[in-house]
Amino acid sequence: MRVPVTSRRSLRRRALAARVLWNGAELLVTLGVVLMLLVVHQLWWTNRQAREGAEREVQALEREWGEGEGSSPSVTGDGDPPEAGGDSSGASGAGGSSRAGRRSGSPTNPVPARQPRWDQAYAILTIPRLGLRVPVAEGISEPNVLNKGYAGHYPDTAQPGQAGNFALAGHRNTHGEPFRYINRLREGDRIEVETRTAGYTYVVDRTLPQTAPRDGGVIREIPRSLVHPRYGYSDPGYYLTLTTCTPEYTSKYRLVVWGKLASMRPR
Repeated sequence: MRVPVTSRRSLRRRALAARVLWNGAELLVTLGVVLMLLVVHQLWWTNRQAREGAEREVQALEREWGEGEGSSPSVTGDGDPPEAGGDSSGASGAGGSSRAGRRSGSPTNPVPARQPRWDQAYAILTIPRLGLRVPVAEGISEPNVLNKGYAGHYPDTAQPGQAGNFALAGHRNTHGEPFRYINRLREGDRIEVETRTAGYTYVVDRTLPQTAPRDGGVIREIPRSLVHPRYGYSDPGYYLTLTTCTPEYTSKYRLVVWGKLASMRPR
């Protein structure tokens, strides 16, 4: 009877194959852990950091405004706001101009005395239906504004309460995701904007569920989609625009919500 004999070469090949398989399994497990940590960082940690930072900034603005109460705000211009409840008829896309917004303001319609500094938080956005209360900062820089969980003000659009279009962008997912649920807003919902000099109430009027990122018409002085022209307005007014990415977890399209100024109250 012959006894099977295994050569040393065969044993070495088997050992090498086992080591390769083991190392490959370790590598796959390591990659899986790294990917899981990245997902946790993006979907949980960035949200936590941004929300905490945004909340601190809201509190800081409120303290700053409280300390400055009693001073007379400086205003400029010649525009008047619509009456409370009146009809002034009618994210991220390319910026449009808002000449009327820049020149509006009166003692009954306070506006910032000077243009906010770049990346500076200078207003507070509140949406009661969504339980949202976040700072508004000048500009739409991701690292300096949006990734902090703020709403970013599109440059060259109107400021709060001014004639024209006060246009904002915000993340829908990660980094605080302040605009995650703006698709739930319905006609008649209130949106509050507070500044050092006044508070403004806008009322949701229309929603554009999906448009191209390049659709800059949605943030023009008189907002109207260039991609879907049946969405938008044809007359000057006092508008608010909210923009964000859609569908969720992508940046393929933009979701747009429009509102109109209903009332204002001096601080």
